[in-house]
Amino acid sequence: MNVSLFITCVADAMYPNVGKSVVRVLRKNGCKLDFPEEQVCCGQPAYNSGYHEDTKKAARQLIKAFERSEYVVGPSGSCVSMVRHHYPALFADEPEWQEKANRLAGKIYEFSEFMVRVLGVHSLKAEYEGTATYHCSCHMTRGLGVVAEPIQLIQSIDKLKYVELPYKNDCCGFGGTFAVKMHDISGEMADEKARHIIETGADVLLGSDMACLMNIEGRLRRMGHRIKAYHVAELLDEGVKRYESGRIGIPQ
Repeated sequence: MNVSLFITCVADAMYPNVGKSVVRVLRKNGCKLDFPEEQVCCGQPAYNSGYHEDTKKAARQLIKAFERSEYVVGPSGSCVSMVRHHYPALFADEPEWQEKANRLAGKIYEFSEFMVRVLGVHSLKAEYEGTATYHCSCHMTRGLGVVAEPIQLIQSIDKLKYVELPYKNDCCGFGGTFAVKMHDISGEMADEKARHIIETGADVLLGSDMACLMNIEGRLRRMGHRIKAYHVAELLDEGVKRYESGRIGIPQ
């Protein structure tokens, strides 16, 4: 199966290991990966700020970059939701581009969504000792309707204890430009989310949007807690490595 990696801005600029983990896990499960270098930002920051004409410029470029792709997979529920739900509406007055937007919307997937719904992978041969909880990001949950898939993959990891996060559907306070425009409210929301995570006793925080994890992990650090934040793909990748090294006797 041929898959094009949609890396997203945050992963590209700040969390390149997330992209590498996505590639390794997908390859392990029979996918052939490519990376169209013409891809750009999905345009969500401009779109959320009301600059829809500027968003169209980014959207056209992204659509062209993935025009020949069979499947497109990204490590962000937020960015994938932007492309799937807002691109077709963005070009409502441009039929030719709306058709192209619809084609991309029909073949783009968030990582865990693709693993479970398209590849049919519900578990991996992986292991990781620790306790983990999972943050349900807003666009992933309410935009894409992807809730169970990442949890299924997480719970398949041997030796990992999964604890459900209290008030898991509450926003972490990031919200892109919201964190800048309404920083006081955003900070309080992040603090509340961090307190709920601490309550679980987890030493690992998992999520499917690095912007959310960056926001939450920053608050945890300021509160003096060293809970490590991982994208789901990162922990799966690490878990597979640990499982395989254990099978052939390689020291971890």
